[in-house]
Amino acid sequence: MDAYHAVADRMDAPAGWAFLDPAAERIAGFVQKLPLGPARDVLHGVWLGHPLHPALAQLPVGCWTAATLLEATGGDGRAVRRLTAAGLAALPPVLAAGWVDWSRLPPTHRRTGLVHAAGAVTAALLHAASLRARCSGHPGRGRLLGLAGTGTVGLAAALGGHLAYHQAAGAAHAEAEPRLAPSDWHSLGATADIPVDTPVRRRLGDVAVVVVRTADDRWTVLADRCTHMAASLAGGEVVDGCLECPLHHSRFRLSDGHPARGPATAAQPRFETRVLADHLEARPRP
Repeated sequence: MDAYHAVADRMDAPAGWAFLDPAAERIAGFVQKLPLGPARDVLHGVWLGHPLHPALAQLPVGCWTAATLLEATGGDGRAVRRLTAAGLAALPPVLAAGWVDWSRLPPTHRRTGLVHAAGAVTAALLHAASLRARCSGHPGRGRLLGLAGTGTVGLAAALGGHLAYHQAAGAAHAEAEPRLAPSDWHSLGATADIPVDTPVRRRLGDVAVVVVRTADDRWTVLADRCTHMAASLAGGEVVDGCLECPLHHSRFRLSDGHPARGPATAAQPRFETRVLADHLEARPRP
């Protein structure tokens, strides 16, 4: 068990490297100011329901891994060059999606993400140098550079997985809330105590929820923890039929809880509501 813990501890180490913060702040500010328009939500993966970056990353990693295995088994050199080039060609959208997601992470996650990105860029440079060496008649040098690039991208991918799963940078932080709430109807208080178009925090058993009442007396009850990074939505505001998170400004539609704007990609869990004797009640959807 100690060996496993040692690996996990090493993966966690970059999260404590505060010396990365000045560079991370400058890069994040630059990325956030880029005039990407609707493309920003496309890169986040709002349309997909989860971050797009990990899915895109499969192509360059797969191409470079295939090139290394093909060469190790005596495959055709031209195929190796084509796979290496294909991996490089597929890299720009991977990096774009990664940087857009990374810019909206908290400082500790940004540190890990910055090391992950440095590894990915280093791997790309090694594979570019490998391709150049192969094309200029130095297959031995190209083989060594390609092997180093594939090893480096493997380590970068492992750190990216640690960031996404262990540190939960890409997880839906409110997915479990409906399962933790009581299954029957539960009072959230008198309707007269809930103002119009002002998010109000209530509790559904042990689960925090946010209640929004519209001017036409329609009721929306969502999990209070934002699916992106678990900020309280009760501190947000109602904008254009959506509830906006106060931390990273994701917007969730009141009608169904789905994100209308990122960086959140997962829908906000929504609860059934009813009004009995001038009291609002809610329960998880069946």
